[in-house]
Amino acid sequence: MGSDILAQSRPHLKLLYIAKILYEETDENHPVSIAELIEKLSEVGISAERKSIYSDMECLQEFGLDIITVKDKCNRYYIASRQFELPELKLLADAVCSAKFLTEKKSQQLLEKIESLAGVHEGMLIERQVMVVDRVKSMNEQIYINVDTIHKAINEGKQISFRYFDYSTNKQKVFREGERICSPCALTWNDEKYYLVSYYLKYPDNYTNFRVDRMANIKILDEPVLKSPNELNISEYLNSTFSMFSGDTVEAVLKFDKKLINPVIDRFGINADIKNLDVDHFKIKVNIKAQPPFFAWIFQFGKGASIISPESLKNDYKKMLTDVINNCDE
Repeated sequence: MGSDILAQSRPHLKLLYIAKILYEETDENHPVSIAELIEKLSEVGISAERKSIYSDMECLQEFGLDIITVKDKCNRYYIASRQFELPELKLLADAVCSAKFLTEKKSQQLLEKIESLAGVHEGMLIERQVMVVDRVKSMNEQIYINVDTIHKAINEGKQISFRYFDYSTNKQKVFREGERICSPCALTWNDEKYYLVSYYLKYPDNYTNFRVDRMANIKILDEPVLKSPNELNISEYLNSTFSMFSGDTVEAVLKFDKKLINPVIDRFGINADIKNLDVDHFKIKVNIKAQPPFFAWIFQFGKGASIISPESLKNDYKKMLTDVINNCDE
């Protein structure tokens, strides 16, 4: 009985199978003939005549598929445009493989899905040009579940609880004491890692960042999110944050050689408050977090960069440099 129903339904599946074959197996360099289509359909138990295939092609074109006919001794057909073009898929594949918050296993799974969007021929080009093995990757396989849970909590306006962990020198998870409860505000990708930006009552005057790949046992609570007294502008917040370190924000005025304008705009954006000081220098007024990553960033420019104000920030920078020099002498 079941096989009879299947046999009766196969003619109705013909159109879908033709579209599937065109998407997966054809492109400009690999068109398919009517005879080849009939043969491929027979492999899945569907019989077809030439005349019906012509009608099916017209139906698919009317539906919106960009099917091109190559006129030769016998007409051949291929899909000319797809939802994603090959260069776009290569960009997506590179992003997936470079993302450190994804494990190698998950990167491979996503890469296979991206390849399937290109068809079998161009998908092979992606696989040959993009490498995953030996890149630095997350070790937390729960990253997808974490992201999904956090997104759901943000959409529902609910607080979350979770355990936070570090890695030991033996590469084992070491959980920090206690359970953390916070109000999730946004998820962001920064420095090739996924972060949760949250309002965390332990630091009520600012926002707190958590590495998503170092969160475990995330649960959505019944309590609604708590609002920070300072409204979050995610763009301004990320521009002020170096390596996603949390901490107090200070308004700083920095001085740079004019030849450093490109890295400064790359860091703070084209709309940053930049003014010329003299022929060779400019200054910028920015909000930053006075943390070691900021000092490391400005140090890379050597004498080409300096802190004008505030005095407390200059003193913190000098102290860090002095500590480093003293450490070298030990």
